[in-house]
Amino acid sequence: MSGGIYQILEKIQVRPGMYIGRASVNDLFIFLAGYKTARRELGIELTEEEKDFCDNFHDFVEQKYKLHTSNSWAKIIMLYCQDEKAGLERFFKLLDEFKTRDKDLSHQEEVAAITHNVTKN
Repeated sequence: MSGGIYQILEKIQVRPGMYIGRASVNDLFIFLAGYKTARRELGIELTEEEKDFCDNFHDFVEQKYKLHTSNSWAKIIMLYCQDEKAGLERFFKLLDEFKTRDKDLSHQEEVAAITHNVTKN
């Protein structure tokens, strides 16, 4: 099966009305819940990146906004946005940060290791 959650999200970012009806972070949240449910009902396992998103994006948003709540990540985002469209735009910015978070950590660890080796010598 080609595609995946990030490929679908790229398409939604370009044409939200075509996929979720309107530019709305809450509608996107519901769409993604349906996506996950449909895969489960069809017996199609989530990919590793989909599991990562489903398991960790909420916590990432909580940490970003220094909140701890049982509300959805969409509701958290909307606390800081004036409307659904702005919420959707903020979601995609957060998603970009989320997708690169491990790369940033790996880079920081590499820099720390190099710095440590340089100061040792």
